[in-house]
Amino acid sequence: MSFACTLTDMNIIFFGTPAFAVPSLERLLAHPDFNVLAIVTQPDKRRGRGNELIPSPVKAIAQAHQLPVYQPKSIKKDEETLTKLRTAQADAFVVVAYGQILSQVILDMPRLGCVNAHGSLLPKYRGAAPIQWSLYHGEVATGITTMRMDAGMDTGPMLLTACTPIALMDNFDDLAARLAPIGADLLIETLLQLNQQTLQPAPQDDTQATYAPLIKKEDYRLDWSRRAIELHNQVRGFFPACNTTFRGDALKIMATAPLLTAYDAQLPPVLSAIAQHWSTTTQTAQPGEVVGVAKGDGAIVQTGEGLLLLRSVQLPGKRPQSGWDFANGTRLAVSEVLGISAV
Repeated sequence: MSFACTLTDMNIIFFGTPAFAVPSLERLLAHPDFNVLAIVTQPDKRRGRGNELIPSPVKAIAQAHQLPVYQPKSIKKDEETLTKLRTAQADAFVVVAYGQILSQVILDMPRLGCVNAHGSLLPKYRGAAPIQWSLYHGEVATGITTMRMDAGMDTGPMLLTACTPIALMDNFDDLAARLAPIGADLLIETLLQLNQQTLQPAPQDDTQATYAPLIKKEDYRLDWSRRAIELHNQVRGFFPACNTTFRGDALKIMATAPLLTAYDAQLPPVLSAIAQHWSTTTQTAQPGEVVGVAKGDGAIVQTGEGLLLLRSVQLPGKRPQSGWDFANGTRLAVSEVLGISAV
């Protein structure tokens, strides 16, 4: 296999897996100063009713460009892949949501090191799920940080950052879709400055670090004794998988709105009007109890503090539906109670 290129090109090997990484790869492929030698991505996974092997979004782009693709199950232990990486003599390895930890041996291979675009403003939200946990904790802003990777978990020196606000109704898909092209632009600028030696890495302040671990099964369960805003943040952060129970069966809660006067200005006008109406009512219901149905919108549920509007849900074996269709289709009654699911 030949890796021939012009002397002005930067030789890049790209590590990435999900759709979030695709804009970065596409930007590198389109830029005249970069020569993408190969792609490293996670092994194909079986999905869907046919249990067919489906390539990652990054692999699909690589195949369209006829690029070499490496898919080691464990990149630390796959000697064939390690040999290919070593002999490629890349200037930089670019890592965007790859999904495996790189060993020090790999980190030391490229001339400019391994450059990662991380979905948070480091040192906040180090770890595997920074976008999800920033939403879960109700952050009002986040961003992308490029860094030179070291052996720690997102602890390497920072290179460049870019910020974006988070709206109250943003969910994971919304925020990831906005951050992905921001990360792509930032990566290009980072690599160009690194190659020109005009970028000074800055160490992270470890005392300010927070963490964004892998999401566990129990993180998806809704506890109606929590505050309405906390439940709303959980639903949008861990979209589309949060769940509860309804009449003994699982029920996914996919979109909500906190009906609290403190958030009126951040709600769409229709939802703000609902919040203003219900804020004047006195509730004595227990957490999880349906206290009403907003016509055209959905069920209103009592939480540990405040009311939560169910805007979109999914019953087992069904497609997602609006909260209004759910209320009508199930003949939802006021005083019914949603519970905590162990799904």
